[in-house]
Amino acid sequence: MKILITGMAGFIGMHLAKVLSAAGHEITGIDNLSSITYEASLKLGRLQALGFTGDPLSEPRLEHDNLTFMRLDLTDEDAITKLIAEGGFAVVVNLAALAGVRLSTREPEAYFKSNADGFFNVLNAIRLVPQGRRPRLVFASSSSVYGDCTKVPFSEDNTEIEQVSVYAATKRINEIIARTYASLYQLDAIGLRFFTVYGPWGRPDMAPFIFTRALLSGKEITLFNQGKLRRDFTYVDDIVEGVRRIVEGRGNQGKAVPFAVYNIGCGTPIELFDFVHELESAVGIKGNLILGAMQQGDVHQTYADVSKLQRDYAFRPQVSLHEGIGRFWDWYKNYYQVKI
Repeated sequence: MKILITGMAGFIGMHLAKVLSAAGHEITGIDNLSSITYEASLKLGRLQALGFTGDPLSEPRLEHDNLTFMRLDLTDEDAITKLIAEGGFAVVVNLAALAGVRLSTREPEAYFKSNADGFFNVLNAIRLVPQGRRPRLVFASSSSVYGDCTKVPFSEDNTEIEQVSVYAATKRINEIIARTYASLYQLDAIGLRFFTVYGPWGRPDMAPFIFTRALLSGKEITLFNQGKLRRDFTYVDDIVEGVRRIVEGRGNQGKAVPFAVYNIGCGTPIELFDFVHELESAVGIKGNLILGAMQQGDVHQTYADVSKLQRDYAFRPQVSLHEGIGRFWDWYKNYYQVKI
């Protein structure tokens, strides 16, 4: 199956490309290699881990086995339309976006352009492909669309949700326009609300990286909301397995679904205190913990109800927090050549 992955040099994109290419699928990946949220060097490292040996910053196209990479921005409407029109893809997996709740409050214009305008370009390009050749769309949404929801666990059936960050709003916009397009133009689209993904090759602006750097440097670790934030930490391999099942159509009793939204999470919220203690145990260093106030745009907890994904795709997360943190630390100390 020919599959397009946008954001392939990103955290989830890299892991998904690795799994799908190993399964024999023909993968084309694009990424703008932006350094807005973190240095592009990690993105280049992910591409190298996929087997690419050329320079993606200067070469227009890289190939390795059944993987192809092109540097391309979703906001380039003409290029995106041409790629999807001529690519012959069975599925488009849209993972490209500016991530990060807190940064989105400071850079709203950049987030809207990338996450809303860019997504629309992908969606509209799919619409323009004639029926019969039109690819299915699987796209990344986020648990942040639930806002500071108090009804737990978070269910896809709960429509009384209010977003509290620009990032979350852009993801909700994606869901709404995709649902509308699915209804108006008879295209298939599935949105995936990811819950606090962590693991090797993750984003440096996320808690595992921030806390690990602080442990190794002896700096303070600030736990917001007095350390009482709860997150449904989900290991990246579990996320990718859920995406793979949907991409390959392994579920829904063989029925076509024009539009659907699924939570992909672990279903077990963890307090930040407990997460840090697990990380301290893996690294072997006690942290200097400082309690801080709640941050603008943040939420008190995330808690995934994954029963819908279990029902339709037999998905069950497999990796415990203890095992996932151990794998993350093994990768981190090797990649950054940590000596303790």
